[in-house]
Amino acid sequence: MKRVRCPKCDNFITFDETKYEPGQKLIFECPQCGKQFGIRLGVSKLRNTQKEEHPDEQANAEAYGSIVVIENVFHYKQVIPLRLGDNIIGRYMKGSTANCPIETNDPSIDMHHCIINVSYDKHHHLKYVLRDGPSYTGTFVDNEILGDKERRVIEDGSLFTIGATSIILRAAEK
Repeated sequence: MKRVRCPKCDNFITFDETKYEPGQKLIFECPQCGKQFGIRLGVSKLRNTQKEEHPDEQANAEAYGSIVVIENVFHYKQVIPLRLGDNIIGRYMKGSTANCPIETNDPSIDMHHCIINVSYDKHHHLKYVLRDGPSYTGTFVDNEILGDKERRVIEDGSLFTIGATSIILRAAEK
């Protein structure tokens, strides 16, 4: 099964690519916004989606660690690398400024839901600090909601929840 994204509303449409020949042109109508658009089957010159890149459990091999978005009814498993400084986590939308976007249909995730700040402590170890965006539904760490201006230090393996989505922090290997 393949997924294509509507160019107007970013809704995903799934279809069985084995029923069509390479080079064949397909026309879709988005069930969400009604936009009609066409694609040609073949080899894409763009990067694969994260689902096709087969994220693995070595997520903490990244330079500054990563977050692992656990698969649920709204999306597939995703591994998103972190960078030094503020990592804005939110729902992917065209034109969003979130630098850690989650490809999801979860309506309870804001475009800027929460932020993980990656920095070095006085012993030159990486430190991860989580805070809410602020968001409409809140950010939960160990089933406790973060306050408006509360910051929480999280470590490798920490589980936090935004909307209906659970995320695990994978710290960088030492």
